[in-house]
This record gives sequence, structure tokens and C-alpha cells, in this order.
Amino acid sequence: MSRGSGKGLSLKDKLDGNELDLSLCDLNEVPVRELAALPKATILDLSCNNLVSLPSDFCSLMHLVKLDLSKNRLQQLPLDFGRLINLQHLDLLNNRLVTLPVSFAQLKNLKWLDLKDNPLDPVLAKVAGDCLDEKQCKQAAVKVLQHMKAIQSEQDRQRQQKLQAEREMEKKREAEQRAKEAQERELRKREKAEEKERRRREYDAQKAAKQEMEKKTKKETVHTRKPASSSRPPQRPRHKLSWSRSVLRVLLFVMFCILCTLAACKLTELQHQPLCISVNTLYEDMVAALQNHKTLQNMLQHNSK
Repeated sequence: MSRGSGKGLSLKDKLDGNELDLSLCDLNEVPVRELAALPKATILDLSCNNLVSLPSDFCSLMHLVKLDLSKNRLQQLPLDFGRLINLQHLDLLNNRLVTLPVSFAQLKNLKWLDLKDNPLDPVLAKVAGDCLDEKQCKQAAVKVLQHMKAIQSEQDRQRQQKLQAEREMEKKREAEQRAKEAQERELRKREKAEEKERRRREYDAQKAAKQEMEKKTKKETVHTRKPASSSRPPQRPRHKLSWSRSVLRVLLFVMFCILCTLAACKLTELQHQPLCISVNTLYEDMVAALQNHKTLQNMLQHNSK
């Protein structure tokens, strides 16, 4: 294992039972992969090196029980440092730490903690106190865990409040959206009803205008026909006229037959037939009657004079 990278020297040479001593190795990086291959190394000493930070996969070394990171240049611990749940002893003496990650509260098995000689936040420094003996270091572990749990609870509470506020805001937005959609539906419904009412009024107006036009046309037609009908004499019904013409035709036909019979009885050899004799006798009687009637008329005219 080389001095800078931690590679080149076998870690097994540094392993003594369950303790792995990598102190004073001038390390700039932690050989996490090689450490993960040694799950028996529950005690790890990385003190007195040049570590500025720990890689995030360092927190996968969950088999660690005791960890010494003192006298390095660590400015912060990984955010998920609390994954090292089996850790009982932690030495962070003489680093450059200001705060601890909130996940630190998950180190429920932590019994010993040293945070001396770090530029800690005043509140955290007061909580941690001094670690001058075994008792103070144990008290520091308990108090820091309680402090970090309080911070975690407060952050969880704030997170819950934030989530609740976001949910309420989302509900409010949804309610506003539903109200807006309902208002838009009501507006469309009202516009549709108004459009229907407008079309109905137009239809009624067109129908009334059409009826008025029909009435006007009918009145003009009646006024136009009245003078023509008053100037013309009343015409007899066609059936009566047809009947009169038929009777007249029959009479004319009878007279024509009579004349033909008289002509035949007077001018032909049929005049000696009994029928013609009767016809001629009737004709002579009628002529005599007409002559007498004419004589009577003359007498009447003479008397009147």
C-alpha cells in the first residue's frame, strides 16, 4: 500500500485480530474497497493521516465498532454517516468539523465520542462538552445523540409541515381548478341557453313575418278579385245550362222529325198511307186552328181601334 493512495500494501499485514491499524500512513484517501474485504476488522485506526473527507461508500463499512479518525483534516462527515449503526466508539479529535450530519442521530449504539479541538458550532460545542476522561466522553456521546435526534425531529417536523403545506396548497389549487372548471361549465351552459333562446326568438319572428306576409297576400288577392266579380253578371250554374241545351236539342230534333214526316206525307207517294193520311189531317186541322187564331187576333185589334 502506497503512502498517498493506500494501495500497494496488503491490509492483512496491518490486521491484528479484529484491529486494523492504518495510522501514520500518510493517507489522502480511505481504501474502502480493501476495508470492505475485511469484515473481521471491527476496529479501524485511521488517525494521524491527511484525510480531508470520507467517500460516501465509507458508510457501507457497517461492521465497524470502533473508529479512530483523530488528527486528520476532516471538514465534514458523509451525509449518511448514520448507516454505521454498529459503531460504539468514535474519535474525531483535532479535525476541522463544524457540524455533524443529521443522520448522526441514527448511531443508537454509540457509547463514546470525542469532538475536542474542532471548530464546532457553538451550540454543538456546548452540548458535546469536554472529553477529558472516560465519563465525559460517554456523556458527550449521549448528549450529542440526543441533540442530533432533536435536530432530526425538528427537521422531520419541518419537513412534515412543508409536505402538509404543499398538500394543502395542492388541494387548494385542485379546488380552485375545480371551481374554475365548474364556472366555465356554467358559463358555457348559460351561453348555450342564451344562444338557444336567441335562435328560438329568431324562429318565432320569422314565422310571424311569414304568417303576416301570407295574410297580406291573401287580402290583396281578395281585393283584386272583388271588382271583376261585381262587374260580371251572375252566371248560371253550368249543370243548369247543360240541361237547358239538352232539352232544346231534343225539341229541335222532334220538330225536325215532324217536318220530315210532313214533307214525306205531302210530297211522296206515301201520302195515301193511313199514317200519312192521319198526319195530313192533323196538319190541316192545326193550320185551320192557326188561321182562326189569326182571324181572332185581327178582330180583337179592330175592336180595340
